[in-house]
Amino acid sequence: LSSSAALEGKGQLKFTSGRWSPHHNCTQIATANDTTVRGWDTRSMRQIYCIENAHGQLVRDLDFNPNKQYYLASCGDDCKVKFWDTRNVTEPVKTLEEHSHWVWNVRYNHSHDQLILTGSSDSRVILSNMVSISSEPFGHMVDDDDLSDQEDQHQEEKIKEPLQDSVIATYEEHEDSVYAVEWSSADPWLFASLSYDGRLVINRVPRALKYHILL
Repeated sequence: LSSSAALEGKGQLKFTSGRWSPHHNCTQIATANDTTVRGWDTRSMRQIYCIENAHGQLVRDLDFNPNKQYYLASCGDDCKVKFWDTRNVTEPVKTLEEHSHWVWNVRYNHSHDQLILTGSSDSRVILSNMVSISSEPFGHMVDDDDLSDQEDQHQEEKIKEPLQDSVIATYEEHEDSVYAVEWSSADPWLFASLSYDGRLVINRVPRALKYHILL
């Protein structure tokens, strides 16, 4: 054991989840206990932020945006997924309310942080496109010199279009609570889900969205 920290408070305070931040030279970790999310500096084991009542009920899971160092996602028994900027934790940056029961898992895609995966006790897996709070809210940058006049006009029209955060797909192959979802570490378009129905289901990001992101 290299270092430790203890929570102070009434009753039995239990951690329900923890997540290393891939940023800040891996010196920060986020933990969830009851309805609160806390950030810790592992060098001093001091608390660096605290999101009290992050969720109305138990916080189930956390995940850091792999490309935006201050962005953290949380989910819980209030059926919500919330996105936080840890520099200002008074209000979530965005909230998703697509599930109808406890949300067990939330996972950012490792390569394309606009893609968010969630699993819930409503037996569904939801794939969302949170483009407005991603590291590429305006899509891939295109060099003006590479565009013809027609392409340039088309590009301007695309830029004028409002950003759309949306649910891409809802997967209902499971017959019981989905307690784990995870992206493939080898293929950014592949993901798996586990359920109390005893099945592992593997799905792909829809091809049309894949090419939309890449092109």
